[in-house]
Amino acid sequence: MISMPNSHRRGFTLIEIMVAMAIFTLIGLASTGVLNSVINSDQLSSERFAKLEELQRAMLTIERDILQIVPRALRVNGEPVSAVISGGEDVLNSDADGLGFVRAGWHNPQMLLPRSTLQAIGYRLQEEQLQRLYGNYVDNVIGYEPKIKILLSDIEDFRVSFLTEVEQLEKPEEWEESYSNANIPIAISITLVSKTFGEIRREFILANGI
Repeated sequence: MISMPNSHRRGFTLIEIMVAMAIFTLIGLASTGVLNSVINSDQLSSERFAKLEELQRAMLTIERDILQIVPRALRVNGEPVSAVISGGEDVLNSDADGLGFVRAGWHNPQMLLPRSTLQAIGYRLQEEQLQRLYGNYVDNVIGYEPKIKILLSDIEDFRVSFLTEVEQLEKPEEWEESYSNANIPIAISITLVSKTFGEIRREFILANGI
């Protein structure tokens, strides 16, 4: 028996193959674009989350230091000064405001370390970095350079202000922009201007100042 060829059987034409390849190419390009977008978004989220964690750590450090301020005067270049807190412009060679004081609560178990539990602390802005200055001793010798820890980067401004009267608490515009006194103020406010988070203001009520 002789079989007749099936006239309905045929392969893919060149045009059909090219169209299919073009469709798969478009799908591949679209998938790559979506994947790159997801990767970039995840990277941006990770970077922003890391900066948020850095900001939280910095604010906790600032809060811990300020809430433990004690009325202890310093020696600057070997000379005693009466002020227990100095803040405002031209303090600690800051590009903006600066803040200097002595804090308690520096852990020294059973006084085994050759230092006290007090620590001189300073905050300043240099090269868009919020820096924390500290040392092992409250009164340092002439020529001593404090240790520096960078708390935050990409900071455009750093401002401090001081509350000396309870009536000023609800009037931030009346807070004093500079302070150098033998008495602890009622409260201190810290304002940071970050390139990532914008303006951030925190106010700290000081128990020793009330």
